[in-house]
Amino acid sequence: MARLLAALAAGLVFGTGIAVSGMINPAKVLNFFDFAGTWDPSLAFVMGGALAVTALGYRLVLKRPRPLLDDGFHLPTNRKLDWPLLSGAALFGVGWGIAGFCPGGSIPALGLGEASAFIFVASMLAGIALSRFTRSAFAGTAQSRAA
Repeated sequence: MARLLAALAAGLVFGTGIAVSGMINPAKVLNFFDFAGTWDPSLAFVMGGALAVTALGYRLVLKRPRPLLDDGFHLPTNRKLDWPLLSGAALFGVGWGIAGFCPGGSIPALGLGEASAFIFVASMLAGIALSRFTRSAFAGTAQSRAA
């Protein structure tokens, strides 16, 4: 139960930060990418602040022998730049630039009740499902070739 409450608290803090910074407004995010027009640098400050907090947090937390609410840290072990990582990052960036939403900002934006947030989240979930289906289909094909 403590893990669930900690996750809820972290989500609420994140969502509040996204809302207070205005990043649930797709127009504000899209203005960051409009260098020749109505450029708004505030997204860079939000991202820079998040990066600073994350860097400090990792340095402090990873000095501990284990997390407070788990048996060990679950850090990524794959450090190579491969096709799934690069294509996923490219799709993320294109989607963010087109819609003005990123996955983290779209969830708090649902609270505004605007159709664009619901359309984005539904599309994101469909993309996740398609990606999982495609991965499992290719994994099955690769296994049958190896046999």
